[in-house]
Amino acid sequence: MAIEDIKTTAKSTRDSLQNGIYCVINPLVRLFIKMGVTPNMVTTIGLLGQIAGAAFMVWAGYLASKGENPFSVFTWGGIIIILFSVFDMLDGQVARLGNMITRFGAMYDSVLDRYCEMFTLGGVAFYLIQCGDLLGAIITFLGLIGSLMVSYVRARAEGLNIECKMGFMQRPERVVVATVGIIATGITGLCAPTFNPNIILVVAMAIIAVFANITAFARINHCRKAMLEK
Repeated sequence: MAIEDIKTTAKSTRDSLQNGIYCVINPLVRLFIKMGVTPNMVTTIGLLGQIAGAAFMVWAGYLASKGENPFSVFTWGGIIIILFSVFDMLDGQVARLGNMITRFGAMYDSVLDRYCEMFTLGGVAFYLIQCGDLLGAIITFLGLIGSLMVSYVRARAEGLNIECKMGFMQRPERVVVATVGIIATGITGLCAPTFNPNIILVVAMAIIAVFANITAFARINHCRKAMLEK
C-alpha cells in the first residue's frame, strides 16, 4: 500500500471515529448551550480538570518517594485526565452548534491545550523523578518538547499562509497514548506488584517523544517544500 493510501485510510478512520464521538457528546453540547455555557467556559473547565489530574500524579510521586504504594492515586490521575480531555472536543462543538465561533476563542483553546499538555507531562515527569527514574523523566521531557513543537510549527506555518495539519502524532493521538499509558501503569501496579509498571509509562512517553518530534520535523519539511513551490 502506498504512503498516500495509508494517510488517506488513517484520515478516514480518524474522521469516522471523531464523528462517532460527536454523536455521543452532542446531547451534552446542546444542554450546555441551553444553560448558557460558552465555549471558553468549557475550555477553562477542561484545563482545571487537567490540572487536577496532574496534581494526582504529583501526589502519587510524593507517595512513591515515601515508599508508599502510589498506583491507586496515579490511576485516578489518569482517569481524571481522560475524562476532562473530552472537554477539548466539547468546546469546539459548543462553538459550532451554538454559533459562538470567535477568533479569540480559537486562540484561547489552542493556548489552553498547550497548558494541558504541559501540566500532564510535567506531572508524569515529576512522578518518574520521585520514583528514581531519571531516564524516564528525560524521555517525558522530550515528549513535551515534541508536543509543543508540533503545535508551534503549525501555528507558524499558518501565519505564513501555509496549511500544515499533516503528521501522525497530533494532539488527539498524544492524549490517547498518554492517558492509556498512565491508566495502564496504575492498574498494572495494583494488580501485578512484582512487575515494574513504570516501564509501561516510559514506553508510552517514548512513543510520544519519537513520533511527536518526527511529526514536527515532517511539518517543517512540508513547509519547506511549500515555500519552494511558491
